[in-house]
Amino acid sequence: MYGARHVSPFSCSEGRSVTAPATDTRPPDTRTEVERARSAFASGRTRPLSWRIAQLEGLLRFVDDSDADIAAAIGADLGRSPMATFMADIGPVRHEIRHTLAKLASWVRPTPVRVSAATAPGRAWSLPEPKGTVLILGTWNFPLLLTVQPLVSALAAGNTVVLKPSDLASATGALLARLLPRYVDPEAVRVVLGDGQVNRALLAERFDHIFFTGSTAVGRAVMTAAAQHLTPVTLELGGKSPVIVTADADIEVAARRIAWAKSINAGQTCIAPDYVLVEDSVRPRLVERLLVELPAHGANDTTRIVNERHLDRLAGVLASHGGEQFGGVVDRAKLTIAPALVTDPDPESELMREEIFGPILPVLSVENPRAAIDFVNRRPKPLALYLFTSARDTERAVLEQTSSGAVVVNHLLYHLLVPELPFGGVGDSGLGSYHGKHGFDTFSHAKAVLRKPARPDPSLAYPPYGSAMRKVLRRLMG
Repeated sequence: MYGARHVSPFSCSEGRSVTAPATDTRPPDTRTEVERARSAFASGRTRPLSWRIAQLEGLLRFVDDSDADIAAAIGADLGRSPMATFMADIGPVRHEIRHTLAKLASWVRPTPVRVSAATAPGRAWSLPEPKGTVLILGTWNFPLLLTVQPLVSALAAGNTVVLKPSDLASATGALLARLLPRYVDPEAVRVVLGDGQVNRALLAERFDHIFFTGSTAVGRAVMTAAAQHLTPVTLELGGKSPVIVTADADIEVAARRIAWAKSINAGQTCIAPDYVLVEDSVRPRLVERLLVELPAHGANDTTRIVNERHLDRLAGVLASHGGEQFGGVVDRAKLTIAPALVTDPDPESELMREEIFGPILPVLSVENPRAAIDFVNRRPKPLALYLFTSARDTERAVLEQTSSGAVVVNHLLYHLLVPELPFGGVGDSGLGSYHGKHGFDTFSHAKAVLRKPARPDPSLAYPPYGSAMRKVLRRLMG
């Protein structure tokens, strides 16, 4: 039974290796996988609240039972420590499941709507229904969080899912493929492994929703493929998330928090601070503190750059920024880069044009907060914007005069952990949002329902209308 409790076969306490066992390396029959998920949805079993709760409880047991195995798999993929994986992947997923379980009964209820005088008598309501079979394309940098968290929302909404983990986190993908079917309905959740060729084959199929996490460039390709079937999409992308530090900010706290956020996962985080705009008067103090804090926080992060191609890209960025660089030693054998601070880079360099996705932090001086706002607004809209200030007027100006997926004042990243805040981008940084009720709504269709009695049914309600009835209808419907 897919709700039953199981002991992980990769459990470290059993002394077994986390390396996935040998599997069939032939590419999966993607059409068959999609059809199996569609058949499960067509059976109708995913609609009852009881089925949805069973899936979420199964996911929670999977996370609880497999804590050590998940950490070991992500360690194999990225070199990340178990505690860092708990903080970044396991804890947030567990919290999302528990929050959804606590709220789901209220989310699935119909929402009554008042009828107007023109449509009375009658009752109207909005009914959330599952969209059908959805595709979730996960990513590698947080391979549990960014694959399973949208799965939580999709199952809560009553959908079946084709789940495609990233091939760049192959150990985590293999673990999901092996263990998830033991905890959730294996026909309703089809885990498909493979490379970009498999992604393309899946995108050629018809789905009722596609959820993608990754780069803006690939997001465009996903949207193009979805357009062939008019499939709605949610695109969780990235972009260059700025930090604005004003003269009245607590500089010591700002430096510590920026360095902490930049160092998580070796900077391979879609909401990592990508560059800092600091007022001229406090720039020397901020740079001085960052030169202390960045190495200190970087020393606590064991995460590797995901592969040589990304390492080469980052090395190229470090060689062409045109600014003054501190740190940034590249160790090709270990696939690591020491945290780097780059002051006053060329604004047109690759460092300032493309999302960095690594432990490199540019710092640029601005004359005042207005100049920082203008700088941000000249560039594509970011996934997150961070502001350090003690002035409410400055906070209000940034909130009102910039556009971003989210804003965090006097800290970074923590908005990700508030389940009732929508998480998503705008413009180049994404389309749509999820987490909590927002995720449930993303994977649901709000069906409009109107019920009217058969009687009364006066003939004057139908054309041709007399002059008196025309006046009545104009008053009611105007």
